[in-house]
Amino acid sequence: MNFGWDLPYPSQRIPVLAQNVVATSQPLAAHAGIAMLERGGNAVDAALAAAIALTVVEPASNGIGSDGFCMVWDGAQLHGLNASGRSPEGWTRDYFERRYPGGSAPPERGWDAVTVPGAVSQWVELSRRFGKLSFSMLFEPAIRYAEAGYLVSPVTALSWARQAPFFADAAQFAEFQRVFLPQGRAPRAGEKITLPDHAATLARIAETKGEAFYGGDIARTIARESARCGAALTLDDLARHRCDWVGTLKMDYREVTLHEMPPNGQGIAALLCLGILENFDLAGLAVDSADSVHLQIEAMKLAFADVQRHVADSGHMAVKTEALLDKVYLKERAKLIRMDRAGDPVSGIPGHGGTVYLASADANGMMVSFIQSNYMGFGSGIVAPGTGISLQNRGHGFTLKADHPNCVAPRKRPFQTIIPGFLTTKSGAPLMSFGVMGGHMQPQGHVQMVTRICDYAQNPQAASDAPRWIVNADFSVGLEPGLSQKVEEELLRRGHKIAPAEAVNFAFGGAQLIWKLADGYCAASDHRKDGLAVGC
Repeated sequence: MNFGWDLPYPSQRIPVLAQNVVATSQPLAAHAGIAMLERGGNAVDAALAAAIALTVVEPASNGIGSDGFCMVWDGAQLHGLNASGRSPEGWTRDYFERRYPGGSAPPERGWDAVTVPGAVSQWVELSRRFGKLSFSMLFEPAIRYAEAGYLVSPVTALSWARQAPFFADAAQFAEFQRVFLPQGRAPRAGEKITLPDHAATLARIAETKGEAFYGGDIARTIARESARCGAALTLDDLARHRCDWVGTLKMDYREVTLHEMPPNGQGIAALLCLGILENFDLAGLAVDSADSVHLQIEAMKLAFADVQRHVADSGHMAVKTEALLDKVYLKERAKLIRMDRAGDPVSGIPGHGGTVYLASADANGMMVSFIQSNYMGFGSGIVAPGTGISLQNRGHGFTLKADHPNCVAPRKRPFQTIIPGFLTTKSGAPLMSFGVMGGHMQPQGHVQMVTRICDYAQNPQAASDAPRWIVNADFSVGLEPGLSQKVEEELLRRGHKIAPAEAVNFAFGGAQLIWKLADGYCAASDHRKDGLAVGC
């Protein structure tokens, strides 16, 4: 890709050029990853050490109780791992209708939002299949941060404080308050916090290679607390969890191929959008112009309309992914776009998220695209006593509509927002591991990174720095500062509903990107997060 090295947008970041690189949303986690590379590990070891550290240093977005997905380029081929958890055996539609009459989905927080967490299984499986270092070594930085304490970084502190009011119920969230609000409030930027329970749990997972989490003492603690609270999650639910190697879905776009994880994730939304945009000369429209932004928004809306209606756990989808990604079908969808007016697809979009994404690559050619998430920030707010584990709230991703493929059912994976991305050439050679964390911003971020690099020849850091747009749940549009007032006025004239962004650092996500060069990599990190790209 012949992109330039200029940085046309205001930024706090410079691209990192090195033969071994890690890009994360938190500097201490990036350092943990680089430390593994310096100790003889590979890109998978680096990604795992960074991910485990992120559960400590960025707990307002992910944790030991998260779910995860990963893509690994092993030097010869691309692999996709789905480590999202399934629902408890007791989760029937009747179960929720009795407990929440009139509800449209499981609750956002509490035990009835908790599916089996998959992140730990992802750590174990990736290390087993691809890692070079011992499993326990990967935990050393995270355990040190949790035991000795670390200084909370600014964006994390802001996220922590924004979420604290959700967990004010002392009866339901007493353990959460003890662990994560030790002074009765969120820690402020620059304040030191220790997480001793977290350290002990990580040490136990490292010692047992994850067995304690799914079938041992940690699992028994989680199941015992679930039973005490009258919830459905059992020890058997935890013991039956497995992560799955599922490959990837792909879509050719211009001279590259975008790879996404198959459903139950929403990565297919990015593929659908690019498949629609392939029918237009986007490069012929000025970058950041009203025409360019309008066209991408309209394609994204059409993609989301299909995703919201059809995507679920892959075994429950009535319309298969091959049909949705059919080029003829997408060409017909493209015909629905009018350049002079905004369309109004009838659908909804999943809500806001709390996620960490990281990428790593090593001098031997291994590249990793890795994501793990609690879903909504800290997740359910349920912390298993004495463990420090804040359990995710992925169960809220189900619907209670009986005729929908994503309707809740026993032992089923809910619709997931988190998606790692990977670019190859059309012949299959690796180009870029990347992701854009943040709820339903994620596929939109993938589209914006790919179009900026492929249509507008922007380098990865410039693509990350550029102002973004977002299609909201009601199909209104948020525009990041940096897009001109003229663009907003023209979009309004075409019928778009422009909504104020909730908060720039959160609404528009955070990107991490690693691009393969001839003799190394170009790594970029989003200025909207605390993190950075580092190399050695």
